[in-house]
Amino acid sequence: MAFLERDELKKMGFAKLGRNVFISDKASIYNAKNISIGNNVRIDDFCVISAGEGGVELGNYIHIAVFSSLIGAGKITMNDYSCISSRVSVYSSNDDYSGKAMTNSMVPDKFKSVIHKKVFLDKHVIVGSGSIILPGAILEEGVAVGALSLVNKKCDAFGIYAGNPLRRIKSRKQDLKQKEKLLLNQ
Repeated sequence: MAFLERDELKKMGFAKLGRNVFISDKASIYNAKNISIGNNVRIDDFCVISAGEGGVELGNYIHIAVFSSLIGAGKITMNDYSCISSRVSVYSSNDDYSGKAMTNSMVPDKFKSVIHKKVFLDKHVIVGSGSIILPGAILEEGVAVGALSLVNKKCDAFGIYAGNPLRRIKSRKQDLKQKEKLLLNQ
C-alpha cells in the first residue's frame, strides 16, 4: 500500500490535517475542506470519505480499514482511538425507502425525502467487518460492534453489540483506559 506524501495531503485542502497521517493513494476523498483529521490517522486502500455539509471529524489514533466508507450530509465523528474494520459503511444520510418519495442521487431533491442525521463514534469504539452504521447512530465510549451488524440506534458505553437486529451481547472490559494513560505518558 502506498501512502500519499505530506505535501500531497496538504494540497487536498483539509479543514485540519494532523501529524503522522497515512492516507492510501487508492482512497477517494471528496470535499476535503469539510474533513478534519487529527494525529496518527490511517485510511487504507479503496476507502471513500465523502463529507457533506456536516463534515467528517477524525480524532487521534484512528484507523479506517480497507474498503470502508464514510458518506453523507450529516456530521460523522470518530473520536480518539476508534477504528472501523474492513468493508464498514457509515452513512449520515439515507433515502426514504417507504415509497412515499423517489430515491437516488440523480433525482431532484424536491421529489425525494432524504434524512440527514449525525453519526457519532466515541473514544475506543471498534466496529467489526461488514457492519453498516445508519444515520443517527451513537456509539458511546468503548462500544464494540461485531462483524456484519446493522447499527441504527444508540449503543451504551462499553457494551458489545452484534446482529441484525442489533442487540447488546455483554459488557466490554475497560482495561484499555489504563493502556491509553500509558500511551499518553510516553
